[in-house]
Amino acid sequence: MSNPALTIIVVSYNTREMTLACLRSVFRETRTAFELIVLDNASDDGSAEAIRAEFGDRVELMASTENLGFAAGNNRAAETARGEYLLLLNPDTVVLDGAIDRLLEFARKQPEAGIWGGRTLFGDGSLNPASCWSRQTLRSLIFQAMGLSSLFRRSSLFNPEGMGGWNREGIRAVDIVSGCFLLIRRELWETLGGFRDIFFMYGEEADLCLRARALGVRPMVTSAATIIHHGGASEKARAGKLVRLLRAKTLLIRFHFPAAGKWAGVRLLYLWPASRYFAHSVLAALGRSASGEARKEWAEVLRHKHEWFACHAHD
Repeated sequence: MSNPALTIIVVSYNTREMTLACLRSVFRETRTAFELIVLDNASDDGSAEAIRAEFGDRVELMASTENLGFAAGNNRAAETARGEYLLLLNPDTVVLDGAIDRLLEFARKQPEAGIWGGRTLFGDGSLNPASCWSRQTLRSLIFQAMGLSSLFRRSSLFNPEGMGGWNREGIRAVDIVSGCFLLIRRELWETLGGFRDIFFMYGEEADLCLRARALGVRPMVTSAATIIHHGGASEKARAGKLVRLLRAKTLLIRFHFPAAGKWAGVRLLYLWPASRYFAHSVLAALGRSASGEARKEWAEVLRHKHEWFACHAHD
């Protein structure tokens, strides 16, 4: 049997109903010959059993006995992939209007990009801008610490990582394609060694794309390939999510900032949770009840700074 053009990889964790809906949409909307590998990260919600019952041998199910995380889970699944292209697809997504076929067609028209992505919407049909973004820099970290990137989300000056107010329409070269809907040649994936396992969750696709860019690859996105991405379905605790996000951003500074900027970058990153804690403390003192809860969350993040602040140190 000849190898398929495409291997679709879905890594799931306690998202049973969303995962089933995602897989149904893949089969419903995709005409390209593909193999579908699902790695379940030791879910305790019956995900593996439900996938096996509904899809049988149409899906290659890898039921892990431990939670490997997103990066290592994709790496494990990719080891058995046979497709010329790999598509990483989050379990909390829904494929719309032949989006996978459209993305593969786009890749074949723009082979120099090496990595390709589409546009994402929230469940209500509004834009989810997290389909792509720009790399982290000292300037972006300064604006983040000052709160300007949040206050002026639609500004390309103050929110450079979020690419300002771009509505994700059309075709554009980008620094980073989100791992929720990321197409890459298997050959390039293997050249890069896949994701770095040190990224448990968050940051792994940024690291992958930046390493690819160092080889001359220029990732691109197209709005012709649009999916729903609900976002955050397997991550419930906001403080825990922020700790993991900060750890990922610290590692990105470690791996991708010039030597002269690493010290400043890590300390500017620390100012983000510190400034938020201070601001919400002031607002809480003025009687803002919502800020009292936010202050507790940021305090929890700061209490766990040992999990992320120190990981910039060299091995």
